[in-house]
Amino acid sequence: MFSRSISLVLLSAVGLVACNSSKKTDGAGAAGSNEIVVGAYLSLSGGEATFGSDTRAGIDLALEETNAKGGVKGKKVRVIYEDDKSKSEEASNKVRQLIDREKVVALLGEVASSRSEAGGIIAQGKQVPMLTPSSTGVTVTKGKDFVFRACFTDEQQGAVAAQFVAQKLGKKKAGILFAADDDYSAGLAKTFQAHFKKYGGTVVEKGFQKDETNFTTYLQGLKKESPEVIFAPVYYSAMGKIARDAKREGIPGSMFIGSDGWDSPDLLEAVKGGELEGAYLTDLYAADAPYENAKSFVTAFTTKYKRDPNSLSAQGYDAANMLFAAIERAPEVTPLAIKTALAATKDFAGATGKITVDANRNVNKPVVIVQIKAGKFTYHSELLAE
Repeated sequence: MFSRSISLVLLSAVGLVACNSSKKTDGAGAAGSNEIVVGAYLSLSGGEATFGSDTRAGIDLALEETNAKGGVKGKKVRVIYEDDKSKSEEASNKVRQLIDREKVVALLGEVASSRSEAGGIIAQGKQVPMLTPSSTGVTVTKGKDFVFRACFTDEQQGAVAAQFVAQKLGKKKAGILFAADDDYSAGLAKTFQAHFKKYGGTVVEKGFQKDETNFTTYLQGLKKESPEVIFAPVYYSAMGKIARDAKREGIPGSMFIGSDGWDSPDLLEAVKGGELEGAYLTDLYAADAPYENAKSFVTAFTTKYKRDPNSLSAQGYDAANMLFAAIERAPEVTPLAIKTALAATKDFAGATGKITVDANRNVNKPVVIVQIKAGKFTYHSELLAE
């Protein structure tokens, strides 16, 4: 992969800005400039490279479509991509480079909450608006008025997972298998447990270190407790190994409930032996969701890339379009004006549903329930956190 690239797609939009949000610019950092530069920092290599590449595919499609319609404010938009190599320390460095060296007017990124936390600290300090397409960690936006998200939070996701298991599946006892030293996994596990108990359920949990590669002992421990389901809020890279170990222990894939961290074609490839057939997961989107904007997005995406989009592509697409719309509404092309416009986003019609930003710069929208059927992620239903 690469450490730095500039999107080949140019679009009409807003201009560059200096690091300080109070400094006005006209275009891309120079008077009379006819383009705006937006930064995107993503994991384009490393352990979660598909997170970055899938998100970039959605962003680039949004750029291409906006360009075809004449752009934004009569100016071109250029997206500069930085590869953080799936590392939080690199995320901080790349955000700093995008702001200080490239003079970007706004930022898109990251996917993993830990990297959005790191990048968000820099963006907040330099007062440049940042919009994460799909970081669900609760603290990503907390106390940072320049940091926004286009997705639900882990509090909402964990609550819906518990609601689905207890009320829709009618289960009373759940096992939880999670990475104890990972904020995303541990946070979802904690939220699920708290809400599942409110529904009258009981829980048995097993925590592991995120660099674990053998899950047999944890699965054997859970199996002895006879749970009806196992909630595994982990990333796709771990879930494939868990599913294969579970199959060897006689635990059917249909017992598992996952989270949006599962959503990667790499997971489906890892379990093509049917290890997760029938499993459910909470997600941001499903390619076969039955609403119009989702259908038109799928058509455009499959035409361009010759493959189905996943939730990260859809979230990248929505976040980019949401940012472009905010820039269009902003009275001037400055970070402060764009931040104010983002905060005012209401009923934005995206591929993943309607998006309204609340006072905490979060979005409360339905959580999609996806089921793995015939080796594919398939839309099942959707629930709104109670």
